[in-house]
Amino acid sequence: MARVTLTQFLIEQQRSDQPIASNLRLLIEVVARAVKTISVHVGKGNIAGLLGNAGTDNVQGEAQKKLDVIANELLLQANEWGGHLAAMASEELEGPSLIPNRYPKGEYLLVFDPLDGSSNIDVNISVGTIFSVLRCPEGTRDVDDTAFLQPGRQQVAAGYAVYGPSTMLVLTVGAGTHGFTLDREFGAWVLTHPDIRIPESTKEFAINASRARFWEPPVQRYIGELQQGVEGPREQDFNMRWVASMVADVHRILARGGIFLYPLDDKNRRNGGHLRLMYEANPMAFIVEQAGGAASTGRQAILDVQPSGLHQRVPVVLGSRNEVERVVAYHAEADSK
Repeated sequence: MARVTLTQFLIEQQRSDQPIASNLRLLIEVVARAVKTISVHVGKGNIAGLLGNAGTDNVQGEAQKKLDVIANELLLQANEWGGHLAAMASEELEGPSLIPNRYPKGEYLLVFDPLDGSSNIDVNISVGTIFSVLRCPEGTRDVDDTAFLQPGRQQVAAGYAVYGPSTMLVLTVGAGTHGFTLDREFGAWVLTHPDIRIPESTKEFAINASRARFWEPPVQRYIGELQQGVEGPREQDFNMRWVASMVADVHRILARGGIFLYPLDDKNRRNGGHLRLMYEANPMAFIVEQAGGAASTGRQAILDVQPSGLHQRVPVVLGSRNEVERVVAYHAEADSK
């Protein structure tokens, strides 16, 4: 059976009944090449002296790892000259990264988290890259933050790479979710997981249980029921998994089902939540919905949230549809009292 590469898949998508633009295809291919380079750097680890802190903080006030900085620069440099983009925005930068005047400008905006879960780098646990593509609003001449502030439903593509035992690229262009594995010997992305579907029901959940004392009542109720197992109202046992890398946790859910929660709580309430809407929640919500799952803040579909800032944070509940809908119902019931 012939192998289908990422390029072939995207060209076939151009010819389908849900066609993508040629410039979008080329943009995705550029991002995929940058991801291959990041994978090489992640794989070298301390052999190349790439572990540990860079000695700087990002715009979020978080200590940057050396690989955070390298991954960010690789994505910026790879994408600034191709002529497909009007601007980029990174979780590591305060404002948009504009395309240098010496290069042509395109119709798209690229948003990315260059290295998600980077706190795990030094202990050799899977990390990843998350990205999202939006159209630049028509008539925009000088791109600023406002050009990026579009609801997630307006994304034209989203994806993530997970750097694990194998490197995988999971992608949606609005026609399902598909997984590609990097053939390191040939340097090609090969379609290995076509049309990924998340099971509607699950027996696995992922949440940072150390924050349990800060959770709102509907989340405490939901997790409490899962922990009661067969003796509780759900009448079945559930397993908890938590990697502290959103890419790794969501990738597991795409592979076999599950629910991921980073809910609003008393500790992150003043920030609006913990995860970034533009760099993490929106692209992952798009990917999950295209795989038949659901994604919510607990009170609103993530893809319907109108962004108010480039680094806005939101609560996140996503994964198997039946479980997400249960969590949403518990929030609605609590809010109605």
